[in-house]
Amino acid sequence: MTLTKNRRYALVGTGSRAGMYVGALTATYADVGTLVAWCDTNPTRMAYYDQVVTAAGGTAPPHYGPDDFARLLEEQRPEVVIVTSPDATHHRYATAALAAGCDVVVEKPLTTSLEPARQIAEAVEGSSGDLVVTFNYRYSPRNSEVRRLIASGAIGTVTSIHFEWALDTVHGADYFRRWHRRKEISGGLLVHKSSHHFDLVNWWLADVPELVVAAGGLRFYGDKNAADRGLTDRPARSAGAPGLSSDPFALDLAADEKLRALYLDAEGDDGYIRDQDVFSPGITIEDNMGLLVTYRSGAILTYSLNAHAPWEGYRVSINGTEGRLELEVVERSFVGTAAAVDPSMNPDDPKATATNPRPAGERILLQRHWEPAEEIPIPAGEGGHGGGDNHLLDDIFRPSTTPDPLHHRAGYQDGLRSVAVGIAANRSLETGLPVNIGEFGLPLDR
Repeated sequence: MTLTKNRRYALVGTGSRAGMYVGALTATYADVGTLVAWCDTNPTRMAYYDQVVTAAGGTAPPHYGPDDFARLLEEQRPEVVIVTSPDATHHRYATAALAAGCDVVVEKPLTTSLEPARQIAEAVEGSSGDLVVTFNYRYSPRNSEVRRLIASGAIGTVTSIHFEWALDTVHGADYFRRWHRRKEISGGLLVHKSSHHFDLVNWWLADVPELVVAAGGLRFYGDKNAADRGLTDRPARSAGAPGLSSDPFALDLAADEKLRALYLDAEGDDGYIRDQDVFSPGITIEDNMGLLVTYRSGAILTYSLNAHAPWEGYRVSINGTEGRLELEVVERSFVGTAAAVDPSMNPDDPKATATNPRPAGERILLQRHWEPAEEIPIPAGEGGHGGGDNHLLDDIFRPSTTPDPLHHRAGYQDGLRSVAVGIAANRSLETGLPVNIGEFGLPLDR
């Protein structure tokens, strides 16, 4: 992606995630980019971001609906299109923008299924534009340090990785309230959420995944599981429900200014309900998942994701021919019993964790054969996703000309490698059989 002063940016999808890019282009990066168009199904959400732009001294961009995207490209001539729409729609906008010669910035996952993945690959290969997938966890200092250690040969050749991710009953539950609960839109957590994790492993190993075997199911959320545990007679949504303030599985949209403006006030436009009950019918995604993935190098990944844990974070153990790396991250050490207001990742209150045996924090241990373990210092990081968001935004809007030996920037092939694991995992869940990624016919080699 080339860098020119004051590039023209169009943004597709004006939900909560769009806020990171709007905030960047109206503040820190206003000197290198201008927002020239919104594209969304919902005029209220676009109007919310109009106010953000005008409050920063800018001019509100024109509004376009999804069916007007071709007209947007023709009339506004954006140089870059940022795609933060629901996952299953990414390919529609990415391919059209690439065909027009635009650069494209896509929120993860790149897409949700095989045919759209092929379409994006063909569009990139036939376009003068570039495509970047925003894998912000790559930029987190702790994850970068793991990449550096592996690349340096600190544990020799990697033979296996165990990766466990715990989503708590604030963050994890939130996927079961919103559109992500429908697999045909999100691809399920193995595509939407786990694409972060699969990308980290692919990136750490600088390797290509080959074979996937998966198991999983909906074991905690959903109406059937609620009935089995005696959780009956729950309201279909949180807004207006009795006992809202004391229900730990409720989301109080009205209590958060941004959530109220983007969703509660916008319901009349398209009928989208952001605060559906996590124990209501209609959920088609899993909340417990496990995978076995093999790589071209011979390395093996065992992976698990749980979406109803009492704490949030992840543990990674990486075995090599000369030792072992261990990364442990606690992003939130516990969840209280009050209703959720903002399900985003906020750090723990120090007062609440002062005596907690699992305080929020991070640690990397390196232990080579026949040597004691050594704790590896982790550079400080500020901002969301372990300090990754700020570095990601720098790389998107003001990329350095200095070579990056860790190769943080994720291109379309990185996006394909990551989503290929999730697509294969979903297919394995359906068939009960191993799935060979090589049979997908995707261009996974650099």
